[in-house]
Amino acid sequence: MAGSDLPKPEHATGNMRLVGYSDQGGRSDGVQIMVHRGYAYIGHIFSKGFSIIDVRDPKRPKLVRHVAAPPNTWTLHLQAFDDLLLVIHNKDMFAQPDLADEKQYYKGSVDQHAQAKEATRDWSAGLAVYDISKPDEPKQIGFMPVEGTGLHRLWYVGGRYAYASALLDGFSDYILITIDMQDPKKPRLLGKYWLPGMNTAAGEKPNWPMKNGRFGLHHAIIHDDTAYCSWRDACLVVVDVKDKANPKQIVHKVWAPPFGGGTHNALPLPDRNLLIVVDETVLDNQEDGFKPIWVFDNQVKSNPISVATFPAPSDKDYLKVGGHFGPHNIHENRPGSFVSSELIFATYQNAGLRVYDIRDQFRPKEVAAFVPPPPKNWVDPRPNRPIVLHSADVFVDKNALCYVTDFSAGLYIVEYKG
Repeated sequence: MAGSDLPKPEHATGNMRLVGYSDQGGRSDGVQIMVHRGYAYIGHIFSKGFSIIDVRDPKRPKLVRHVAAPPNTWTLHLQAFDDLLLVIHNKDMFAQPDLADEKQYYKGSVDQHAQAKEATRDWSAGLAVYDISKPDEPKQIGFMPVEGTGLHRLWYVGGRYAYASALLDGFSDYILITIDMQDPKKPRLLGKYWLPGMNTAAGEKPNWPMKNGRFGLHHAIIHDDTAYCSWRDACLVVVDVKDKANPKQIVHKVWAPPFGGGTHNALPLPDRNLLIVVDETVLDNQEDGFKPIWVFDNQVKSNPISVATFPAPSDKDYLKVGGHFGPHNIHENRPGSFVSSELIFATYQNAGLRVYDIRDQFRPKEVAAFVPPPPKNWVDPRPNRPIVLHSADVFVDKNALCYVTDFSAGLYIVEYKG
């Protein structure tokens, strides 16, 4: 969709321009997006699989194909690099009646919901590997099964090793695993790291500072054999992964309470010795409290210190809009994409896409915004959800085109002109 047919944004600053839009072939829900060699790979949260969109002409994105997930399985997160596409397989958690209420998913360990009570598991758990040497014709070439619920999110930028969050049998929530990708047809689980108290099979007892919280890894971003781990309500955990089979903790920083936790991204900016850490808003109307995007000074790797927070959107009272108001995800400076240690692109759920200038790390400022209209077609099947925008992920390419997904509103392609 292009030109006069494009949806009219709710709000956009002068340095943001809507270029293209796609409803993704009617499957307008999306979570993680990878743009690679002119194609967007989008993992769905409700539409059971992932889709491939041809974005070589960003004004006219076209659906190429949808790859269905196995029954009862999430494939909402993925990573593309060189000729490989890695896709998680996990139990479809939101399809469970006991997790239809978000509070049940985000405010307590999920192992009790995740483990099979019956003898036969009815979902696929593990890592699927696709050959995308032909970008529009993915061919599955490998699979690494795991015993448990499965994987949640990945980090892979080529080379021999990948990293993932995994909920395995015997653990209370998602832990860090390292994966040997030497033979992509036979990926192999190599190492594990978890916080003390998570290994329930070994009789460990949790001693968490926050009651009724999620103490599981969302995912890690790796730089120079250091994993910067976002551990939800356990906040920031930095892990040495030089020994892939035996990762070791460097430091664990907790700020929940008094803040609300929900840590979702921890992006290192190594040239400036900074960390950008995102706490995700996970409940409606900020019921889980104010969630900031933090700036950490990372000069001393064993003692990162918070020095600032990003300003929240102020062009509108987004709490009155309803739904989630707060950060969700940031562009993660992947090799081959737009890489900057001065500009941060963040999805802010019902407040759309926000761009921040952090040249002065002590005074981050918003420099651009793009807020799509509310979704026309509602995909989220969970009962009693407010029909509002939920900008989920953003990928920024080398030309500063921002590809923004949503839980129901489709794919927006927006040019940052700053």
